Amino acid sequence: MAKLNSKKNIAKSKILTYMLTFGKTSKVELAKELNLSMPTVLTNVNELMELGVLEEVGEYESTGGRKARTIAIKKDYRYAVGVNITANHIGIVLVNMAGEVIKSERKREAFSPDIEYYNRLSEHIQSFLSAEINRDKVLGIGFALPGIIQSDERILVKSHALKLESYSLKMIEQISPFPVHFENDANAAMMAEDTEFTKNAVYLSLNNTLGGAICIHGNLYAGQNKKAGEFGHMILVPGGKQCYCGKQGCADAYCATSVLTENGKKSLEDFMSTLGHDKDADQRWQDYLEKLAILISNLRMAYDTDIILGGEMGGYLAEYGMELGEKIFRYNLFDGDLSYLKYCTYKKEASAVGMAKHFLKEFVTEA
Repeated sequence: MAKLNSKKNIAKSKILTYMLTFGKTSKVELAKELNLSMPTVLTNVNELMELGVLEEVGEYESTGGRKARTIAIKKDYRYAVGVNITANHIGIVLVNMAGEVIKSERKREAFSPDIEYYNRLSEHIQSFLSAEINRDKVLGIGFALPGIIQSDERILVKSHALKLESYSLKMIEQISPFPVHFENDANAAMMAEDTEFTKNAVYLSLNNTLGGAICIHGNLYAGQNKKAGEFGHMILVPGGKQCYCGKQGCADAYCATSVLTENGKKSLEDFMSTLGHDKDADQRWQDYLEKLAILISNLRMAYDTDIILGGEMGGYLAEYGMELGEKIFRYNLFDGDLSYLKYCTYKKEASAVGMAKHFLKEFVTEA
């Protein structure tokens, strides 16, 4: 495909971006939703079908007259890989051109900034890909890491979780068989939510450590020094619990999942299964929700946008929405409902998915 910079190619980009987000559609729907003329839609869709990017996948039910054909991105046209590196794990996903996760894997692997770790990382990636797909169809591989990242310079500026500062990421680039991209893990999770249509939102990444991301007008806001969204190190309880960053009372010390898993001694799944059967666990859960409610209320007051609850905990919180909501109402007297509170699309490996989607979005705008 040629660069999408002409009027025609801008239309192609809009069509593909829409379909990447919403899946199968019709030419009539594309014209309506994207404010494009039918001749423009017909010309571009036909060209994309000739190129093999789009395909017909069925028909809409007839309401009288000729049935409209449904079209979709051809799923196996291209692929992308996403990798999430944490202090103790490596998560890998393979995403097809329709944005679907077709393979996912998580391995326990303690991070270490040495050649042995990178060799094991390379082996995990090569084993994960195996012979299942044509590697010529892989657009790239994105790496999400906790900390402040300057992606263009391949520098991890600072990561408390990985205990690194001013660290070069070029070794990771060198072991990759595909083009690479680096991003903060919480920003990557926000990218998985399709920022073009999310518009304005705050993403609260509730994992073993707590992070966040900010989306304004469909774009990630990094801040002047790429520190925006470091919600985990906002003071929640002055003089409170010790945080791994060295301060006391950080939100991370109260709202990261490590609070419930005893710093990873048990899985979050195991902890959640004890609720209702263990009084100590029930009390810890109530304390957790209380502090999370304060944090959510503070973020709502500061940003006045939707708040997406994500990370490993995000996959569980929808079930406890009413319980959490009651606590939020005690701290937020300005909102009469909780319609601004959303739950993440991807319950597992959201950061890895976001990194893979980076290449899909790059393809539809720059390919």
